[in-house]
Amino acid sequence: MKKVFRITNETGIHARPATALVNEAMKYESDVYLVALKKKVDFKSIMGVMSLGIYSGTTIEVEAVGADEVDALEGIKEKIVQLGLGKEIEGN
Repeated sequence: MKKVFRITNETGIHARPATALVNEAMKYESDVYLVALKKKVDFKSIMGVMSLGIYSGTTIEVEAVGADEVDALEGIKEKIVQLGLGKEIEGN
């Protein structure tokens, strides 16, 4: 399963929110991936997430595969919104 988001925060995903998102992804058993800028990284790796250099206006895709994939996607979506990073693009 996957969800697509548009990052609207003017500073993008920098160290502090990246850490919060990685911590959220680590709560789940499922494999969770972050796809952005033609790269796919493990969402449970802070180095992977930071290596993408996600800035405002970037479209990201969060993909989860496993037993709790629905919960993982919902939890990450809530964290993105809570941190004011962006919003889900419906219909993907």
